[in-house]
Formats: sequence, C-alpha cells, structure tokens
Amino acid sequence: MNAENNQVILSEDDFRQLSSLTENVSAQGNKQEMTLSYELSRAKVLKNEKMPEQVVRLNSRVKVKDLDSKREMVFDIVLPQFSDVKANKISVLTPMGSALIGLAAGSKIAWKMPAGIRNLEVMEAIYLGEQAQNA
Repeated sequence: MNAENNQVILSEDDFRQLSSLTENVSAQGNKQEMTLSYELSRAKVLKNEKMPEQVVRLNSRVKVKDLDSKREMVFDIVLPQFSDVKANKISVLTPMGSALIGLAAGSKIAWKMPAGIRNLEVMEAIYLGEQAQNA
C-alpha cells in the first residue's frame, strides 16, 4: 500500500503551480515539500482537458477514509494562500494534501503524518475549479 503502487496524475496547470511551490518552499529550507517533490517527480502529466474524473487535483473536494480508525473526512485541497482549516480547506503542502494530490478514487496509500503512518483510501474526488478558492 505504499506510494509507488498508485499512479499520480496531474494536470499541466497543477504540475506547473506545484512545481513552483516546491521550488519556493525548498528555497526557504522547509522539509515539508520533500514528499510533494517526490510525487511531482513520478507524476503523469496530462493536458487539463484530458484529466480523468475522480482524480484529486488542486481545488478538489476529497472524501478520504482512514483505514485504521474507519473515520471519513471531507475537505478541499487548495494552494497554501487559500487554506482555512475552519472551512475544511487544506493546503496541498500539508502532509495530507501531499499524500492525496494526483490519486484517483479507490487508491489506498500509507503516508507519514505528524502523528505517524496513516493508511488512507480516496473515496471520492470532485474537481471544483476556481470556485473552491472563493467559496
């Protein structure tokens, strides 16, 4: 259930934005981007109009199940400047955001979080487009 088993699919726009984010973050010496950088390095990049449904993208509403606790969570994955925990908007730079970006519904992944390894399953991913930032 490790990361290598899941295909990471990113749109050209997401890949471009995330690549510039990881460059900015690494310039600041922040280690958090290392996992996102890894995901970018192995991502299959598609034209925006070729993106399949049910793939976690920037500005996606994601339903995730923690396979250990059986708890389900729903949140939007957004750029850091639009994150708002109270509104269930998490930054793509968080461990959870980095873990899920580019995964399709049905994907399972074990990912290192601050509280230890979490086993997650993507239940659903709905692309909201730019409205996710403003909603």
